[in-house]
Amino acid sequence: MYAHAPILTPSILAGDHANLAASAAIVAQLGLKWIHLDIMDGHFVPNLSFGPQTVAALRKNSKLFFDVHLMLSEPHRYIEAFAKAGANLISVHIEPAYDHVATLARIRELGCQRGIVLNPGTPASAIEHLLDQVELVLVMTVQPGFGGQSFRRDQLEKIARLSALRKERGLNFRLEVDGGIDLATGAECRAAGADTFVAGTSFFNAPDRAAYAATIAAW
Repeated sequence: MYAHAPILTPSILAGDHANLAASAAIVAQLGLKWIHLDIMDGHFVPNLSFGPQTVAALRKNSKLFFDVHLMLSEPHRYIEAFAKAGANLISVHIEPAYDHVATLARIRELGCQRGIVLNPGTPASAIEHLLDQVELVLVMTVQPGFGGQSFRRDQLEKIARLSALRKERGLNFRLEVDGGIDLATGAECRAAGADTFVAGTSFFNAPDRAAYAATIAAW
């Protein structure tokens, strides 16, 4: 039924900012393969996080797949820096005005997988022309900027639409969701066709992180 087996990609934004390496180690020790890194510029979204130096520092001690989400007004200016820092996948938003096609092509040239991201108010139709140029589509299920927000159930239809387009066109991109994801909302997204789940607060605050991860792996 599903295009891909489920992947949990914990968001390090919800980890211990005084010791991000320890938070990444928690993820690796559970046998998980991916970690999500949110890069915010204080302009495209109303928050700041960290830059390529932090990503490079984490890379030195981690073999995790770095799922880097650029929430930037001018993401095309920074893709080389994040690729050099150790990103495995770089996702960029469709909403800012820049050359999306050229930027995705450059991400690939730099040896990274490519992702395209939709904010809650942006329809699936905005990226239909790019679906064959990416390895991942990220549907934001909250307005990006801050962790701990409530899941927006109105995004389930968009997820289902993108899942249907993937099947219709014979494409193989992963379909990721981020924002208010926990075991309940994640299961709803899985039913709609998602296969890659960014969980921050709910994962790091889970009383049993291993059980949390095992639940998602079984979807």
